[in-house]
Parts: sequence; C-alpha cells; structure tokens
Amino acid sequence: PAILAALEEWQPGDAQIIVTAGQLKATSKLRKGFESHANAYATGIYDDPPSRGEIERILGAAQIRDVPNDSMLALTDIANDIGPGDFSRMIDKLSLYKHGDTAPLSLEDIQAVAPQSTEAALDDVLNVVAEGRTAEIGPLISRLQSQGTNAVTLCIGATRHFRTLYTVTADPGGPAQGIGRLRPPLYGKRRDRVLRQAQGWGADRVQRALTILTDTDLLLRSAGQTAPALALMERALIRLSMLGRAR
Repeated sequence: PAILAALEEWQPGDAQIIVTAGQLKATSKLRKGFESHANAYATGIYDDPPSRGEIERILGAAQIRDVPNDSMLALTDIANDIGPGDFSRMIDKLSLYKHGDTAPLSLEDIQAVAPQSTEAALDDVLNVVAEGRTAEIGPLISRLQSQGTNAVTLCIGATRHFRTLYTVTADPGGPAQGIGRLRPPLYGKRRDRVLRQAQGWGADRVQRALTILTDTDLLLRSAGQTAPALALMERALIRLSMLGRAR
C-alpha cells in the first residue's frame, strides 16, 4: 500500500521510483498498480544464461563468425558460469584479440581472454609446486610478496588448486573424465596442464597435500603465531613440491 500510494501521489519533479520484486502473479496488486498506471512501466527481467542463439548473436555483433563446435561449447560453458556483463566484456576482448586473424576461433583464443580466478603470478607458483619444480618456489614467492599477496591468500589459492586436482584424480572414471566435470571448466593448455598434474599426483597424495595446507592455514591464523607468515607458507609449498616428486 505504501508503494502504491507513493505512485499515485507522484508529481513531475519528484524523485524517480524504481521498484524491484520477485515473481509476481498477474493478480498482484503491486504488479497491476504499475501496469495500469499512466506514467509507470513494468517489465520482466530474467537471469537465465544466454542460449546458443543469443551467444551466436553476440558473436555476430562482435564480427566473430568462424566458430567450431568445440569452441562454441566452451563459450556456452563460460556464459553459464559468469554474469552476462562479464561475458559481453569477454567477447569484446575476444573481438580485439582476433582482429585481423581469419583463422577459426580456437580454444586457445578463448583461454587467452577468459576470466581467470587467480592472478597470473599465483597461478605460476601453484603450477611450479604441483610440478615439483622446488628451486623456482623462492623467487616466485618474492614476486608475490612484492605484489602485496599475503600468506593466507596464497594458502587459500593453493588449497583451491589442490582441491581441483583432487576432483580430477578422485573421479571413478579416471582423471580424463574427472577434468570434464570441473565447474567452471578448463580449456586449452590450462586444461592439459592440470590433467598432467593430476595424473602425476594421484588421489592419495593430493589428500596428503590438502592436509598439509589445512594445518598450515590453521597455523597462519593462530593468535600465538610469531614466525613470518610467508616463510611458513613457503616451507609448506616446498613440502608439497617434494611430495609431488616422490614416487
């Protein structure tokens, strides 16, 4: 009643009124009040992910036309996982990335512009750890430190990465099937890299790695902890790297 009263008493020069609601029946007084008002509008807004036809329209507007089926499937998965605004911005970037390139849209092209969940430097150190390249950990930690990354953020990122590896390794159909179940999905070189890591680790060792990361996280958050946090995290990552190399 308060909204309808304000609507009826509205005069030119008053503030504009914008009202949002969930799904309203056709008999809803609120909905009917807006639909029948001489100076108000009502519209339905749906947050369904874009259909294949809508994605094709967006690609056409960006002048991206040669899209193989595997690339279209990848774009559909991404559109289902990110908001429509982010997806449109990604297609704008893709259009610039492909400017002057007449080759069909590849998975590598999509991977080059797709939103990433972590910064590149964090991805670098986690890949180094998962691939057992122990000597490279120290310099990358210093790089992360110079960018302002703290130990807890690094621990959270490492835990997320190894949980991804566990999802892949623990799948009853094997890693090749497990990697297809990831959401958001991985594509191109990144997918191949994670699959290789998972195949090299196995589910048991990934579980041990997650235990080390959980213990480290608790230690970092402990009120009585006095050791440098990044040093503790670096030690944990070295342990993980050595664990990954064990056979």
